[in-house]
Amino acid sequence: MAAFNLTHSDPSTFILMGIPGLEAAHIWISIPFSVFYIIGLLGNLMVLFVVVKEQTLHKPMFLLLCMLALTDIAMSTSVMPKALCVFWFNLKGITVGGCLTQLFFLHASSMTHSAILVTMAFDRYVAICNPLRYATILTNARIAKLGLVGLIRAVLFILPIPLLLSRQPFCANRIIPHTHCEHMAVSKMSCGDTTVNRTHGLVITFVVIGSDLTLIALSYGLIIRAVLRISQKEAHQKALNTCTAHICVMLTTYTPFLFTTLTHRFGQGVAPHVHIILANLYFLLSPMLNPIIYGVKTKELRDKVGKYPCRM
Repeated sequence: MAAFNLTHSDPSTFILMGIPGLEAAHIWISIPFSVFYIIGLLGNLMVLFVVVKEQTLHKPMFLLLCMLALTDIAMSTSVMPKALCVFWFNLKGITVGGCLTQLFFLHASSMTHSAILVTMAFDRYVAICNPLRYATILTNARIAKLGLVGLIRAVLFILPIPLLLSRQPFCANRIIPHTHCEHMAVSKMSCGDTTVNRTHGLVITFVVIGSDLTLIALSYGLIIRAVLRISQKEAHQKALNTCTAHICVMLTTYTPFLFTTLTHRFGQGVAPHVHIILANLYFLLSPMLNPIIYGVKTKELRDKVGKYPCRM
């Protein structure tokens, strides 16, 4: 308690409370959280290792999987180590600089993740609607450039958030009722005018992520139109199967993201602990499930991953 009071009195420190109302259950909550985090970390590292190791997997689709794995690792790692320190050791203090750094990395990796999903939708569109030109349209170099554009876009849109917040005067009560430094939670700590911050956050949510979802929907609209024109049933089924994994990944990513974002801004009736748990699951479930989904649905990757346990 002495350490808690000391940290609270420090004007350069915020206090992360974890999950308010469920403090007594922090240890129990940390068990599934840590298991999900470790599974996701190992799964994504395995995908990276196998794709780098196997020359036959040096293709655009698997390069996209590596990018997705990197953003998954960045998303979960930007949140979970500090959250587990709060749960296990009651280490609730985080410096303002550390808080803004965490905020930048978790939101930048999340936006990069969204950009990669858009590129993957385009990849599926070309593979199904224009298969003869796939190799010339989507080369490894072009995919790498698209990934770099997604990363630059994320940095340009997210960097103003911590920069604007760093210029804000923060109130004496620096307790953040959360497990990590989320944009809106930190904005509420400010005693100044946060209109610009809130507007910027809304632009990112509804314009940037909205445009990503629109492009994905457009790609799949064109894919469905092309599939419906296929007369052979087997080819029809094969074309749909190539999209199943990507659709599952999108659902695990955008569903919790949109729910947590909208409830944080507009869901006044949602209990705080429900919102915080769902926000953490967004950073855990997608990184954990993505390598499993692609490992199960992608035969080439599944066969290559299966080789290594057999060798051991």
